[in-house]
Amino acid sequence: MTFTFLFSPLTIGRVEVPNRISFSAHLTNFAENHLPSERHVHYLAARARGGTGLIITEEQSVHPTDRAYEKLIEAFRPDVIPGYRAITRAVHQHETKIFAQLNHNGQQCSGALSRLPVWAPSPVPDVMAREVPKAMEIEDIQEVIEYFCRSAQHARDGGFDGAELQFGHSSLVRQFMSPLTNYRSDEYGGSFDNRMRFALELVRAVRTTVGRDWTLGIRLCADEMIPGGITLDDAKVIAKELEDTGCLDFMDLSLSTFYNLYLVGGTMHMPLGYAIPLSAGIKEVVRLPVFATGRINDPALAERVLAEGHADMIGMVRSQICDPDMARKAREGRLDEIRFCVADNQMCYGRIGINRTIGCIQNPAVGMEKEEGEHHLTPTRHKKRVVIVGGGPGGMWAAKIATLRGHDVTLYEKAPQLGGQVLIAMKGAGRDEFGVILRNERNQLQRLGVPVETGIELSAEDVLDMRPDAVIVATGSKPKPCPVNGCAGPGIYNVWQVLNGDAELGERILFIDYDGHHQATSTAEYLCELGKTVHIITSALFVGAELGPTQDLYLSRQRLLQKGATFTPDFAVMEIKGTSAHGFDVYSNEWRAFEGFDTVVTAMGNDADETLYFALKGRGPELYRVGDCVAPRKVDSAVFEGYMAGRRV
Repeated sequence: MTFTFLFSPLTIGRVEVPNRISFSAHLTNFAENHLPSERHVHYLAARARGGTGLIITEEQSVHPTDRAYEKLIEAFRPDVIPGYRAITRAVHQHETKIFAQLNHNGQQCSGALSRLPVWAPSPVPDVMAREVPKAMEIEDIQEVIEYFCRSAQHARDGGFDGAELQFGHSSLVRQFMSPLTNYRSDEYGGSFDNRMRFALELVRAVRTTVGRDWTLGIRLCADEMIPGGITLDDAKVIAKELEDTGCLDFMDLSLSTFYNLYLVGGTMHMPLGYAIPLSAGIKEVVRLPVFATGRINDPALAERVLAEGHADMIGMVRSQICDPDMARKAREGRLDEIRFCVADNQMCYGRIGINRTIGCIQNPAVGMEKEEGEHHLTPTRHKKRVVIVGGGPGGMWAAKIATLRGHDVTLYEKAPQLGGQVLIAMKGAGRDEFGVILRNERNQLQRLGVPVETGIELSAEDVLDMRPDAVIVATGSKPKPCPVNGCAGPGIYNVWQVLNGDAELGERILFIDYDGHHQATSTAEYLCELGKTVHIITSALFVGAELGPTQDLYLSRQRLLQKGATFTPDFAVMEIKGTSAHGFDVYSNEWRAFEGFDTVVTAMGNDADETLYFALKGRGPELYRVGDCVAPRKVDSAVFEGYMAGRRV
């Protein structure tokens, strides 16, 4: 495929960016003592080496009251400059340009972290943070503007090519502009002109500080997506007024607020390119370059957005977290080698949401690029014959990495095709895109010429007869037997049996959820789509209790309710009699029965399939085990352990 637009240069202010792919701002939690770290350097340099045209850093905090997360970089401190210079030098070696994003989170900050009052336009608690802010006094507003200017100067002194001021989904500036959060009665509130005053004063002050020969733009919320908030029509007026200051060189777009955070980093349940209408709308009214983002995970889709004139630059964040070399592979026509993001969010948004460092279910080297990155594989000194048993994600990654290091590898899988539990998971409602993980790794094994034997179940003796030097066991796990009395009776099935079509389902289904994740919710939704009447009971506070950090909770519950599912949380099942469940409310201890169902489906988790591992242990070959046969977890653990086993064998 020819990428006429995607790999054309773009002039942004005083900077020429070599292509239209941006690695946009996103948190990493890599900061150390609120300063840039070596992990930042190698993480960003890996994406520059991979061919992205522009990098925009994670938000840099501009003021001591701005502490929304524990590990933000404090741009207002002069001692950030050496760390900035290390980052920009590393990125510039690959001809990539880099901007610093500067932000104050306003009402979305946390006094528990800063030990200071939260500053905001009005004393309106954020829907997630829930902390009552201090309404900023005039001198507070002027102080924040001064600190933005100071931070921008530090970014310029640190070698950045420009700065992006955050006016988007998590920003003090948006809170001043929005009637949803600004209830002031002074010159900074009330009318549209007054609500715009802070933003206009800020961009003019920063431009005066950094001069006309340095690129400056904004991240603009193009639609708050909530009644009473900024609409796209409002954002068009805002964008035009900000452009008319003559202080800006580009507009990067975001959407929504913490009221609807699932729209910021849409999962696979959101359509690809779901925010493109917003960039198209803003481009109708401004002349400045407009950046689009929002599940644009494929260079072909990015090319089409550019060709149709809906944007000038494409933010492809999770795509390049997943595959740092995505841009280079696309430019060289190696599309089959791209590891496409599936927007599962478990390791990116999911980890950041609970204050951990960023990761990726398909890229085990995220945050470890210096020593464990895929470009730093050490060729083996002693070629080994390696047998890998189990062709799920863990086994495939082990086979790929061991082969790349020079070993003689054969992969065995007892099922007719590679994939392991992903083949089951992708059958859940709305989870078919999960199967892209298999497409990505099958392509790599085929490209490397790794021998793959399917439909073969090996015993320990079979493996030993091959006289391997090393064995990697990746045999996965099996559904855990239901521990509740009566679970072995007729009409009772686990989620695997349902998704594989092995269950004889009645019309009224009682679903017992002890999982709290997609295994339960997507299976229950699948049953609803079959036309079944589904009632879900769980001992947790709510159905889908583990989906909050991945931003899937809201939509999952919405879809289940729209498709007729009903819920009973806080209920512990103690016994199943026929197809009725008996137990008690975990708070009141009141006993009750759920009766009148034709079928019971259980999501109880899995047990490790460790038989082969222990049959081989101590019998000669170098032995490893990875993934669920160690302990049943999520796919990221299998990928990581397969990757590390391939590096160490």
